[in-house]
Amino acid sequence: MAIIGHRIEKKLSIQEFSELMGNYSSESIICTEHTFFRLSERQRKLFKCTELKSYLLEKRPILAGIQYNGNYAVFYSHGNDEIIKIILDVSVHKIEIVTFYTLNKQQIPMLK
Repeated sequence: MAIIGHRIEKKLSIQEFSELMGNYSSESIICTEHTFFRLSERQRKLFKCTELKSYLLEKRPILAGIQYNGNYAVFYSHGNDEIIKIILDVSVHKIEIVTFYTLNKQQIPMLK
């Protein structure tokens, strides 16, 4: 069961999110110690901070929004049936990747 703070309150258009990301460089996007917290050791070998930055700066998300807790949630296709959900803390000068995890396509939230 999802905590209300982690649910998307406001959906962003792909264009809105892409324009937002255009204001940041790779150097202003930071992975924290918590970024990889949810991953197994095997997954930590597969996913690196540079790959996550690449998703944010170069790939087109399938869904983006702002959660009730103020963090951004962004969803990207990954592989055949997987989705990567990246949670971001966006401020004026930097973006912190709070955490991320993989989902299957059925776990993408349906928004009204």
